[in-house]
Amino acid sequence: MNQPVGSTYRDEMMTALFTDRDSAERAYDALKSRGYDDSDTTLLMSDETRKTQFSDQHVDDSDTDLGDKALEGAGTGSAIGGTVGAVAAAIAAIGTSLVLPGIGLVVAGPLAAAFAGAGAGGLAGGLIGALVGSGMSEDRAKEYETHIKNGSIGMGVKPKNQADADFLSQQGFHY
Repeated sequence: MNQPVGSTYRDEMMTALFTDRDSAERAYDALKSRGYDDSDTTLLMSDETRKTQFSDQHVDDSDTDLGDKALEGAGTGSAIGGTVGAVAAAIAAIGTSLVLPGIGLVVAGPLAAAFAGAGAGGLAGGLIGALVGSGMSEDRAKEYETHIKNGSIGMGVKPKNQADADFLSQQGFHY
């Protein structure tokens, strides 16, 4: 699944799936060390994964950047409710992080905007439509959706240049 180092740089999102919090934390920290920040990084997980993997983040002073990003939208479920019109308002209110209660998905980062502009159909097509819109094939988007529903953590970022694409590939990201 990994793109070989030296692959041709494309101005598209590179993505990776992580089966546990620790591996996702390492990748997220690697992105930050490379100069990427929260606004560059898309984070995808089920609401259940957020609750089980990241619920302890604000208990003490050992907060992590990924945990903070995962929890950005944690308190917004009631604000979003089940109404589609509230999704756009929620983005304005909470920035680039969403909890989508109807489909049990937490989206943080640039991909969250895709859900805001999608309307009712976007919530139904949800993750697959947003991933395909970011440049991912439909088959791979379906695979990601399955893994995320089953507890994996998805991460995506657009590399800024060939060197970053190579670095991301070494971290397990691929186009």
